[in-house]
Amino acid sequence: MTALSTLGQPKPGQPNISFIPVDDLRPELGCYGNTIIKTPNIDKIAARGVTFTRAYCQQTVCNPSRASLMTGIRPDSLRVWDLQTDFRTNAPSVVTLPQHFKNNGYTTVNLGKAFHNIFPDSLSWTEDLHVNGFPFDPDAVYAGEENLKIIEKKKQKMIDEGKSRIDQYGLWYIKANATENVEVDDDAYYDGAQTTLAIKTLQKLTREGKPFFLSVGYYRPHLPFNAPKKYWDLYDRAHLPLAKNEFIPGGSPDYTVHGDQELRSYEDYKGLPLPNEKPLEEWRQRELVHGYYASISYIDAQIGRLLDELERLGQLQNTIIVLWGDHGWKLGEHNSWCKQSNFEIDTRVPMIVGGSAVKAIGQKSNELTEFVDIFPTLCDLAGLEIPQQCQGTSFLPLLNNPKQAWKKAAFSQFLLGRFPTKQVNGIERMGYTMRTDRYRYVEWYNWVNDQRTDLIAKELFDHVKDPEENTNLASSGKNKVLVNQFSEQLHKGWRYAKPDPGLK
Repeated sequence: MTALSTLGQPKPGQPNISFIPVDDLRPELGCYGNTIIKTPNIDKIAARGVTFTRAYCQQTVCNPSRASLMTGIRPDSLRVWDLQTDFRTNAPSVVTLPQHFKNNGYTTVNLGKAFHNIFPDSLSWTEDLHVNGFPFDPDAVYAGEENLKIIEKKKQKMIDEGKSRIDQYGLWYIKANATENVEVDDDAYYDGAQTTLAIKTLQKLTREGKPFFLSVGYYRPHLPFNAPKKYWDLYDRAHLPLAKNEFIPGGSPDYTVHGDQELRSYEDYKGLPLPNEKPLEEWRQRELVHGYYASISYIDAQIGRLLDELERLGQLQNTIIVLWGDHGWKLGEHNSWCKQSNFEIDTRVPMIVGGSAVKAIGQKSNELTEFVDIFPTLCDLAGLEIPQQCQGTSFLPLLNNPKQAWKKAAFSQFLLGRFPTKQVNGIERMGYTMRTDRYRYVEWYNWVNDQRTDLIAKELFDHVKDPEENTNLASSGKNKVLVNQFSEQLHKGWRYAKPDPGLK
């Protein structure tokens, strides 16, 4: 594996990179065809570049998805499958995407969530404002009186019991309700405040005159759905769309749909039904969809502030903008309210690349792409060598001609069982999935000592006849040949698109 650790000098005319990760954002945007949601600023990025309508993450939970994208390495090679594993533990010498740019003369700066928020990576950044001098958001910042009272009461109870939920930044990590709708300024929440700092950082980077890689990672629409009232006011709750498939797919085991532990940890959703139980009451569904939409519009407004400042500083014409959501999120589909499965609704992600060096302005690509492709693509756009560790494929050709034939399959996976409620007799399960042009195929295995053992289930969904993945066709005898063909293809492709880089 090439270390690429020698510091280089920037080349004349190299583009800046504006990197915009958004937590828990599914492709629920105007540029993806949603006519209700208000995302004018993200839509502006799409109008300046290419919107990838069939992009897929490598795993549907924050830490492994982000670790895979930021290293260009698939989860089974990196051996990061959960929220608790720092990728540096398994691959201490791996070169990350921003680290590679830093090593080639870029100033790399981070605000917010790029890697998983509990694993900041000092090697990647010239300056990490997420850690140095700016408060860290533990996903649960509140401004409303009701929620602040709940937090104070829970905090006092913990103190009285001699317990603590203080995180590594010295902040109490306590959840109250799952939504908040109060009349406050944008900067009352972390995403607004960090955008204000990002604008000052852009000004500083412009004065310095070197090419920069600036990552501004947004927390909303991750739970809790806390956004200023003016963003809630953009929507009529009674007319928001609700999921129509509030059930586990026919023919699929119950465990294929995650049990929503995250939402159940908030005060007002402790009684959330499991996916195999009756659906959530309609008024609560509408509350959650409303909160999700309001949170997205809040983030869209912050992104608009970034775009305006790039333009004001004269940087927009020489900046590549990459916006991505780390995985999908279920808004009642399959009677679930979270990520963490191998369905299309979780693995399909928003990915938009716009700005300088993109020729197919304002176009869409329906070709299959993956998050591991982002690292080599940005190297190509900036004229940098692609590290040998990268297991994806640069999609630069699609930025010139979005309709040309591309990948035949995209691969994702998800590990069930690191939450005890999903284990059976102490055994975890790993699901591997492959998305082709028409089908999604999944294999589930028992997972023991971080190794797959017995094959326990198969799933097959036909996206022409069943785009919501409501009926598992794998058990039908007439699909035996197709299942066998997909099984062979899955085993050849799920681990790497290129030779194993030799990580241990």
